[in-house]
Amino acid sequence: MFGSSKRQAFRPTAYGSSRRRGIPRWLVLLLTGIVLGAGGLLFLQKSYGPTRLTVEQSEQLHYDLNSANMDKQRLQTLLNQHIQELKEARARIQSQDAELRQHQPEIDKLTSDIALFAASAPDDPRGTSPGIRAVSFSYADGQLDYHILVMQNLGKTDRYTGEVTLTAAGRYSNGRNGNVELPPFPVSLERYSHLQGTIEMPEGFTPREITIQIRPEGSDRVSAMRVIRVPR
Repeated sequence: MFGSSKRQAFRPTAYGSSRRRGIPRWLVLLLTGIVLGAGGLLFLQKSYGPTRLTVEQSEQLHYDLNSANMDKQRLQTLLNQHIQELKEARARIQSQDAELRQHQPEIDKLTSDIALFAASAPDDPRGTSPGIRAVSFSYADGQLDYHILVMQNLGKTDRYTGEVTLTAAGRYSNGRNGNVELPPFPVSLERYSHLQGTIEMPEGFTPREITIQIRPEGSDRVSAMRVIRVPR
């Protein structure tokens, strides 16, 4: 009645389910660490690292650097030039000092001669100070040359500054007599001053006599006056 039964063995088929093995945990942690480290590095570089320059900024930086180098070279050239000029100026000064020391005895002698000459110069006939001590005129070809020595008395230390006017009395080529006031010129002296120059006379006018007048600066008062004939 009861028949025998056979136990069937389990046989997996190609379509049966099997146990799947996942990615190892250590690999996930490693990849995660790499990603986080790279991201952190990029964040630190962008936040705290040096700023990356654009192409335009890099070109501008190179241009500024080249300009700075050119300015440095130009300034160095100017510095070298000034140093050379300074050396040459010092050499000239040393040469002039040596020449001055060489001629100092002659200068001292001339100073002594001038002092002797000033002491022996004749007084102004009017006795004024400043006075017109000596005068020389010469006339030729319409030109009047003058040499006038103006001196102050010994002991006067104030500088005298004024103006000299010359008035020429003479005759024109048509026989008419007349007076011509010549252009004034300045005078400035402490002890003495030697005035020398040439004045052109009006056409056809021959001077016979010159009146010299000296007035202080800014005043019409006459400080000194002399009348001198012009040699023919």
